[in-house]
Amino acid sequence: MPSAERDGIEELAMTTKKPKAVRGKIHLKWVVSAICAPVKQKRVVKGLGFTRLNQVIERPDNAAIRGMVAKVPHLVEILS
Repeated sequence: MPSAERDGIEELAMTTKKPKAVRGKIHLKWVVSAICAPVKQKRVVKGLGFTRLNQVIERPDNAAIRGMVAKVPHLVEILS
């Protein structure tokens, strides 16, 4: 195989995204009560799957979950 072809294949392999199965899990902990939080933030906490304070849950590490956590960083904690 000529080196120009091989370089193109290697470059393509480096730029492709990882499949979703390769991405890991993220552990979240609900640390602060949402009693005084706005309704939208309460819904985000509920949408993440929390049911009680100090609960640790495991979710897929993807952009949707990261975005939800970014909306309530003062209420939840990322453990890993």
